[in-house]
Amino acid sequence: MNPPAASCILLTPLGAFEEELLAAAGDEVRRVFGRETRTVGLLADIGFARDPVRGQVGSTPLLERLAAACPPEALKVVALTEEDLFIPVFTYVFGEAQLGGRACIVSTHRLGVAPGFPLPQAALRSRLLKEVVHELGHTFGLRHCPDPTCPMHYCRSARDVDRKGGELCRYCRILLNDALARAGP
Repeated sequence: MNPPAASCILLTPLGAFEEELLAAAGDEVRRVFGRETRTVGLLADIGFARDPVRGQVGSTPLLERLAAACPPEALKVVALTEEDLFIPVFTYVFGEAQLGGRACIVSTHRLGVAPGFPLPQAALRSRLLKEVVHELGHTFGLRHCPDPTCPMHYCRSARDVDRKGGELCRYCRILLNDALARAGP
């Protein structure tokens, strides 16, 4: 039996996004958050968020549009993009989320950086999955964790992301389980 529509988490690619990575993100969301996922295109054009001076895409305006476009029967939405994201106070971000809100976004643009050599696909996949858990965790109210192995730990570089593990620490898991219980089945 399928779970109720309100319990699903939407994945939405923004622009071209590799199918294998999209599928892996869906699998990880189901594993960590215990919710079904659906892939839905919510934003056909993200040009409104592109900053011509920086040559990057502002993640905050994207989050606002994603939250507004997210159908009421969906619990959360995770956008995935290859675009280079920024917020005004940082040169770049791996992603951004509405703390306790409905929307988050993760970019592979800076996660795929490996100085001097191409990054293996498995390493990019690992980094992406950790950041999807991190940003989606924020939408459930989780904050940055001091444990450097927890996916909720704040990272300044892709190498920091590599140091994180794939499992939430005990404290973050308890907080997430409480948030999931409040969200309903």
